[in-house]
Amino acid sequence: MRFLVLLVCLSLCTGANAAEPTMAVKSSDRSVTVQIGPIEVLRYVHSDPEVPHPYFAPVRTMSGLQVSRNHPPVAEQDKTDHPGMHTGLWMSFGDLSGHDYWRLKAKTVHQRFADAPTVQKDVAAWSVINHFLATDSDTAVCEETAQYRVSLQPNGYQLELSLEFRPLIDEIVFGDQEEMGLGIRLNTPLAVDSKQGGRILDSEGRRDGAQVWGQTSAWCDYSGPLSGRWVGMTIFSDPANFRPSWNHARDYGLLVVNPFGKKSFTGGAASRLRVPRGETLRLKYRVLVHESDSEPKSP
Repeated sequence: MRFLVLLVCLSLCTGANAAEPTMAVKSSDRSVTVQIGPIEVLRYVHSDPEVPHPYFAPVRTMSGLQVSRNHPPVAEQDKTDHPGMHTGLWMSFGDLSGHDYWRLKAKTVHQRFADAPTVQKDVAAWSVINHFLATDSDTAVCEETAQYRVSLQPNGYQLELSLEFRPLIDEIVFGDQEEMGLGIRLNTPLAVDSKQGGRILDSEGRRDGAQVWGQTSAWCDYSGPLSGRWVGMTIFSDPANFRPSWNHARDYGLLVVNPFGKKSFTGGAASRLRVPRGETLRLKYRVLVHESDSEPKSP
């Protein structure tokens, strides 16, 4: 119910043109770009020699306002922490069978498109096969099939991520860290600690890092004022995921939804999710990139 209220509030606040814009996708040897009307709103980078895992950057609203932090961050304009790791929007793991993909110590390599990028009925879609390689090795330990769908919404657009992870060895083991899961890094002015009005809000009405960090919720939003508009991203965790995701929410502009870090967020024994060969771990998330005239009312 709170999700519906949030969408209604955002929809009522939006100043978008009533005419529905057209959507297009373009593919190159390094990336897929999604364009809505004249604006390139998303770039999915699957092959970057400087960042050894796929990511989305930049992320923009339908009017062209940039929601994600600059990649790479720009000195004297951005906070320059975690360059390369906090790209824009990404899925990665600090501990997958002992290998650290989050901190770029091991590689996630694009193998091929399972489904080429297309647009049908104003929905852009594509799917890819990625291999997680062992540290300092070309041995693949895990295969990921990632399906992406971009669709128009009354207040912006939505990116759906359907992810499947399969062992290429006897088993894979997802460890227990804060740095696991789906992450977004917000444009520097949107950060809570920028003191420009940014805020974190979850489905239970909790606000900012002090209240939201370490909590589970159906959705979590990070947004704020930018160029006279209210813009941001909301992450929705699919209730069919194996476990609710904790919010690794930081006032400096980071939000990670993480179903793996039980000890990291709650204390007690560390969780270790084992996936034997022949089985599959499935995760689904939705990211709403929104823009409106003013801050929506809290649900």
